[in-house]
Amino acid sequence: MLAMGLAVQSYVMPAGAPAAAALAAQQQLACGRQPEPLMMAKVGRRIAALATEVDQDKEYEPSEAVALMKKLANAKFVETAELHGNLNLDPKYNDQQIRTTVSLPHGTGKAVRVAVLAEGPAADAAKAAGADVVGFEDLIETISSGVTDFDVLLATPPAMPKLAKLGKVLGPKGLMPSPKAGTVSADPASAVTEFKAGKLEFRTDKQGVVHVPFGKVDFAEADLEANLRALAETIEKNRPSGCKGKLWKSAYITSTMGPSVQLDLAALKA
Repeated sequence: MLAMGLAVQSYVMPAGAPAAAALAAQQQLACGRQPEPLMMAKVGRRIAALATEVDQDKEYEPSEAVALMKKLANAKFVETAELHGNLNLDPKYNDQQIRTTVSLPHGTGKAVRVAVLAEGPAADAAKAAGADVVGFEDLIETISSGVTDFDVLLATPPAMPKLAKLGKVLGPKGLMPSPKAGTVSADPASAVTEFKAGKLEFRTDKQGVVHVPFGKVDFAEADLEANLRALAETIEKNRPSGCKGKLWKSAYITSTMGPSVQLDLAALKA
């Protein structure tokens, strides 16, 4: 049983639940959270059965992990493939944070709505490139009212001073444009094309964990593995200066409704 400083409690455990509960706790740890008390009676038969397919003591090579994740993704919709990387970082320090973008070679499989804050020729070019929403003062007022029906907000440098008052709306949703994240650009048309093609932004959370989608489970295994490796390489290249020792603590991949599969870090970085 997992101790983790939690009070010992008694629960009725259905058949197959221990493996699923342990796997759930393992995934919570990978995501930088303390495991919740083992409420075994809530484990469904589907996840309990899937959990028995994963060797909890094994670190899988990327190709093995991707194949297993695809095999266990049996929800009634096309699930998203996700990487959860627990990094040796304390984001309360500025030199131990990661905020960057990655261009996945095979895209995310998701239709991305892109909004652009621009005016004049830059706005026209963004529209021609396929931006879903383009505006300036009008778009700022729309966002101020709390409407953020887009996945990515791009801005030209002249628009940035206008965004100061939108911090409370955009900040908590991770939508505030940033030069470091590639969402502030003097060439918004190129930026629109990149984000529409599968470029995405990610950052460490408060526990130093990155949670990043890297495709859909109906992608070919080779395509998912290529996306996964591109993502791992991007994280390595953006190693913060304040990180001492190894960067990775652990890494797991999972589908939206599937169990987590632990990755062999040496094989992932090879």
